[in-house]
Amino acid sequence: MPALKTRFNYLFGSTKGLILVAIAMIGIVAAIWGMLSGPMAEMGVREVVIKLFGMDMVQAEREGRIIILYHSIAMAIVAIETYMVTSLLKMKEFFKMAVRVLITVGYMLTMVFGMLFAYFGHNWAFHGLYITGLSLIFFAGVLLCIALWPWNPEYYSTDKDYARTKKGLDMERLAFFATAVTTVISALFGAVPGSFFGNGFEVFLAENVIRYPEKTLMEYSIIGHLHIMLALIGIMITLIIGRWLNFKGILHKVAMPLMILGTIVLNLGVWGVATPLEPIAHTIIYVGATPSMFAALLLLIWSWDKLIREGTAHLKKPNLLQKLGALVRDPLKFGPTWQMLFMNFTTSGIGIFMAIRLDEIFRVWPAREERIELTGHWHALSAIIATIILLYYGDIMGLKGKVRQLYGWGLLIFSDIALAAVTVFEMKRLFITEAMQQPLVNGLMLAMDVGLGLLLTLLAVVMVWRLIDLFKPKGRWTEEITHELSQEVMK
Repeated sequence: MPALKTRFNYLFGSTKGLILVAIAMIGIVAAIWGMLSGPMAEMGVREVVIKLFGMDMVQAEREGRIIILYHSIAMAIVAIETYMVTSLLKMKEFFKMAVRVLITVGYMLTMVFGMLFAYFGHNWAFHGLYITGLSLIFFAGVLLCIALWPWNPEYYSTDKDYARTKKGLDMERLAFFATAVTTVISALFGAVPGSFFGNGFEVFLAENVIRYPEKTLMEYSIIGHLHIMLALIGIMITLIIGRWLNFKGILHKVAMPLMILGTIVLNLGVWGVATPLEPIAHTIIYVGATPSMFAALLLLIWSWDKLIREGTAHLKKPNLLQKLGALVRDPLKFGPTWQMLFMNFTTSGIGIFMAIRLDEIFRVWPAREERIELTGHWHALSAIIATIILLYYGDIMGLKGKVRQLYGWGLLIFSDIALAAVTVFEMKRLFITEAMQQPLVNGLMLAMDVGLGLLLTLLAVVMVWRLIDLFKPKGRWTEEITHELSQEVMK
């Protein structure tokens, strides 16, 4: 019993353990339900998985199943980011523990009972527990906002290297607070329509109604909810990476006000989609996205400059190759900001281009092609955020030497191969006709499958390694929990 209790305390009482459990649960869901995808159906794998697990797959209920699947994974991602925030920022111990307990119970209820309800027969008690989980996560978000309150003098900053006001208000903490508050508010844009299920509102996928000339208020609300929640998850991970890398200096002082401004304006634009401001909502969104993306660019510039300076400190006049070598020496420190840059070529830049030239180019395409672009865009952004989280986790896990290199570069190379292929597949109609596309499509699908397959294999190897380590009396997990406890004592 003492051994079991110690391991339980590690998994649910430490930041690394909590993140490990959430990643493992996401990995299991991704591995099993990934077998239901289109490529797997073509190979006959889908039917085998359905029969093996006894899934109830009524075609008319497909949209509802997908929505619950998305929420199950997204809530675990939100929980992981919350664990990171509560470990990186000062807050009262009561709020830290309360937020962690609520969001852990919440995402587990959401994932377990949501997936049971959606794919294994509709036991409505399970649906009730799914909603309970979402409610607990919302309440955890409210408590996190209270814990992050930046106007508490206890959290004022006196260090001039970081963005702050004359009175000492920590602008970085304010950015975290603004992101948390707007996330809680934006969650309501999905919750309110969801509360009307069975009362004149039916589930739908946003990509299926994008060309409807008229949309209801609730449809606009769901579309806005989808976009802003994904954007806010991206903004939060950017702030987390900046805090982890100890972002500071003049660029930090410029970036934090821009991030706060961008977050607020971006949310106002998305909220405006469901109001009379809808005709100009996209213009407001562009205005909000620009400073947020520029703030992320400043983090990238600062981070790369730091990696180069630290890696060439022993050289008097490093040449270009030596600087590049220093930049990419540590994939876990280089990777997150690289993925942010890569994101601009695969998601952010593509999304802005699509929005600007929507009527001139994309609405001329067959509806199926626009739908492919939209779904690819959302999935690619989610995948990039996931890889950044995994890179961060690899560092706090203490990976070193060849293992660190293999893990980091494996994540970057495998994911970027798949994401590059997805991007070309989305935009193929710009440079190839439908009659000539099949050889290209075949190659792109192979690259996607190989990249994602190797990525999931790498993740599976890490999870199995961590599971084996957990059974060892003096495994790595004992060092991790001891290190974390010593850090908390120092605080």
